[in-house]
Amino acid sequence: MAVRVPRGAVAAALLRATGRPVAAPSANLSGRVSPSDAFHVLRGLAGRIDAVVDSGPCQVGVESTVLDLTGTAPMLLRPGGITIEALAEVCGPISHPDDYADTLPVSPGRMESHYAPALPVRLDAHAVAADEALLAFGPEVPGAGLVWNLSPSGALDEAAARLFAGLRFLDSEGARRGLTRIAAMPIPRAGLGLAIRDRLRRAASPRPA
Repeated sequence: MAVRVPRGAVAAALLRATGRPVAAPSANLSGRVSPSDAFHVLRGLAGRIDAVVDSGPCQVGVESTVLDLTGTAPMLLRPGGITIEALAEVCGPISHPDDYADTLPVSPGRMESHYAPALPVRLDAHAVAADEALLAFGPEVPGAGLVWNLSPSGALDEAAARLFAGLRFLDSEGARRGLTRIAAMPIPRAGLGLAIRDRLRRAASPRPA
C-alpha cells in the first residue's frame, strides 16, 4: 500500500472538497511519456476522459519519489522530485535503485521500458548526427536535425521540469521531419539528475514485443 501526498494547491483543495481517499491512475497510457501539463493529458488520453483540471504545468516535472520502508533499510524504488540526498538526511543510508533488478515491478515506474517516446532513444551522446533529434543539457553538441535543451545553464531543476515536454516535442516534431532517433546528452548522477537519468534509461530500453 502506498500513499501519495500532492503539494499542488489545486490538488489539495480537490482532496479536501472530496473528503475521502481518492484512488487514481497516472494520467498517461502505460509505458509512454508522462504528461507535465494539461495539454499533454488531453492529447494522450483523447476520447478516454471527460475533463482535465488544469492547474498549470508541473513544477518539478518528474514524478514522485517512491521509498520502500518495509525492510531493514530504506530502499529507493523510484527516484523523483525529492532527491536521495535529501532523504538520506532523514533516513540514513538508502539502497540505490540500480543496486538490484526487478523480477516483478513492485512500484510504479519500475518497468524496464517506460516513459518511452515512439522514436528510439540513445543515451550519453557526445556527438550527434543530422538525422537525430538532440535532447541537450548545457552547451549543445552541434549537428542535430532538431534540438530541445533541457537547461542551457546546466540546472538540474530546470532540466527535470522540462524533461517530458522535451521528449514529447522531439518525438512528434522529429518524426514529422523524418529523424530516426533521439540522442540524449549525459546528465549528472546526483540530485534530480538521478531521476532524469532513470527516466531516460527506461525510455531507451528495448520495447516489449
